[in-house]
Order: sequence, then C-alpha cells, then structure tokens
Amino acid sequence: MAFTDVALRALKPKDKSYKRADERGLYIEVMPNGSKLWRVKYRLHGVEKRQSLGRYPDVSLAEARKLRDEARALVAAGKDPAIERRQAKLVAALAAETTFVSVAREFIERKVAGEGRAQTTVDKALWYLEQLKPLHPLPVGQIRPADVLAALKRIEAKGKFETARRCRSFVSRVFRYAVATLRAENDPAAVLKGALRSPRPKHHAALEKPEQVAHLLRAIDEYPGHLVTRLALQILPHVLARPGELRMARWDEFNLDAAEWRIPAERMKMRKPHLVPLSRQVVAYLRELVPLTGPDGFVFPAFHTWKRPMSENTMNQALRRMGYTKDEMTAHGWRSTASSLLNECGKWNPDAIERSLAHSDRNLVRGTYNRANYWNERVDMHQWWSDFLDRLRHGGEVLMIDELQQDGSGNVVSLATRRERRTRV
Repeated sequence: MAFTDVALRALKPKDKSYKRADERGLYIEVMPNGSKLWRVKYRLHGVEKRQSLGRYPDVSLAEARKLRDEARALVAAGKDPAIERRQAKLVAALAAETTFVSVAREFIERKVAGEGRAQTTVDKALWYLEQLKPLHPLPVGQIRPADVLAALKRIEAKGKFETARRCRSFVSRVFRYAVATLRAENDPAAVLKGALRSPRPKHHAALEKPEQVAHLLRAIDEYPGHLVTRLALQILPHVLARPGELRMARWDEFNLDAAEWRIPAERMKMRKPHLVPLSRQVVAYLRELVPLTGPDGFVFPAFHTWKRPMSENTMNQALRRMGYTKDEMTAHGWRSTASSLLNECGKWNPDAIERSLAHSDRNLVRGTYNRANYWNERVDMHQWWSDFLDRLRHGGEVLMIDELQQDGSGNVVSLATRRERRTRV
C-alpha cells in the first residue's frame, strides 16, 4: 500500500526496528529511537542490494520517490546506485576543496607562511583574499577572466585602484599555484594586466633641502615623547633602512663591537639578508638603548609589552607631534632624503648607495657581481653620512662637498655657485 504523509507520521517506534513498504522497492525503516530511514531495494546482476536515501522528514515522501526512480534508472543502465552516489559525494567533496577560497588559503599556508615570510606578509595575503569574496565559492578550474575582472572592478569602483592592482597580482599567484597542483589549466588573471586603472604613483613624503633636514634633526633631539621612540627616530636617518626593518630589529642581530647589523631575509622586502654598517653615532645610540630594552628581544619594543615590536605608526605619529604633516615628511621618507643627498654629493658610487638602500638590481647579471661588493665603501659612506647629519644638526654649513669640482664641461664650479645650487634642491 502506497504511503501518505499522514500514515508516515503515524508510525511509532517499537522495541525492534521494523519496515513498511511503499512502492517499487521503496520502503521506510522505523528504528527503536524513533528515526525513520528511507531505503530502496533493487537487484543488480542477480544480487539484491539496498541503498539508503535519507531520513524522514528531512527527505520528504516525494523526494524519496524521486530518488527511488533515479536509482531504478541507474539499475536499468547497468549501474549500481550506491556506488554512483558515493562517487558523487567524492566529486562534491573534491569540488569543495578546489574552490578559489580553499586553494587560496592552501597557497597562503604553504607558499607564503610555509616559506618563512613575515607575519605581515601573511596577513596582507589574507587581506587580499578577503577583498575577493565574489570568487570564493567558484571552482578554481572554472573561473574565467570575466569572473576575475568583475571582482576586481568591484574593488576599483570604491576608488581603491592600487588595491585592485595588487589583488589581481595575488589572484595570478594563486592560479599559478593551482596550475602547478593540477587544479587549473591556466591563469585567467594574467590577461587582465591592462584592464585596470593605473593608480597615481604615491611617493613617501621626504625633505629635500639640508636646511629642512637640520631643523628636523634638532626637533627629534628635543622630542618630548617616549625615550625609546626618540632613539628610534635618531637612529633611522643614519642606517638607511626601512622603518619596518628597524622597529622589528632584535638585539641578537647587532654586533656593536664590529659595528654591524645583520637583518635576516624574512624581514627584507627582497627576501635577501642585508648587512648594514653602523657609524659611531649609531653605535652610541644603541649603547644608550641597551640598559632600556636590551640585551635580548626587540630593540624597540611596544610600549605595553616586550613581546611585540613598536607599532608601525609610532614614528610617523611622533613626526606629526613635531608638526610635520604626512605630506611633508614620513619615517620612510628618510630613505629618499638620503638617496637624493648622497647621490647629489658625487662622493659615492651609485651602486654602493643602492646596496645600502637594499634595492634589487634589475640587471640580474650586474646584481650577481655587485652583491658582495662595495662593503668598504659603504662603511665609509655611512660614517660620512652620519658626520654630515651631525654637522647639519649642530648648525654647520650645508655644503656637502669640501673641495672644488668640475662641471660636465670641465669648468671649475666655485663653492659659492655650488652653495646657490644646493639651496635650490
């Protein structure tokens, strides 16, 4: 007798499980705990088999009959419904593991975090992934360039042109990983390089004139805030490092007797270890810091805990307290200031300056030969630079060259003329 919903609801549990048949092999089994389980009975190759179809009422009477009919159709085609259903579940599970979000998280875990990248790099990758939510549920092997472009245009529509550009690059890296792990055949983001608006280049605000540098150096000496912050601000102009490299420095990276600072690769932008020569002035500042924060852990710890480094905003906030806006000077701007003045003075090989700034040589062959060079020149240059900053800080003359030089035509340039040119920088 065919079931009705009324009849199904009326079935009560007994001490032992029992069955009630519907039609064409469909039946329900009532368990002692009250559960009612749909099953279908079929015969394949002379062998009687059964397949579970789900629990009532989660699977309704109509749905159970539909599943029964699908199972019978498979049997008629010589296929086993139970095996086909297991395979379908495996395919669905595999599809869930190959969505863009799952592959991207795997990429971040294995290729970003797994290769020892800094936590800030990992966090940034996770942030890029969060911006790409429209791609999250899509199977990575079925995503088209139009899908990626739509997600990027959504970011671009908010005026975040640089974010959209970086997200495109992140998507491309994820797809290259997916191709390498045989879950995608190509990188749909690769063809979109010219499809996004180019953001206006933003340079870190920096001082350009020696007189301005002198004024800031004196303001730093008089900074009324936290002593560790003041010492960080005093050291930063001398070492030519990025603010993040300095604020995350640890005491075991410094050899004050040898006047060297070895920055590990994981903290460097180019993922290569970097050796910084320390001038006498920097060594003196660091020796002043030792009793405050040393000799272990972070050189510049956070205010409220020794377990974390100084906040990335601390030095810039200090500059704001001294009256410098973000359009006038930033902590990162010291690198631009040093690069401009060191190159302009004409005393130092530009490659030595680039090595001290830890810039990657775009010419790979040239970079290979230059990597270990210029150390002695860099030692002299860092000491000269610190001495020059001290002369500015103490109110000395702003000339960067103490001797007559020739211009491009071979004519001698007088000191007075060079002073006039220097003050127009």
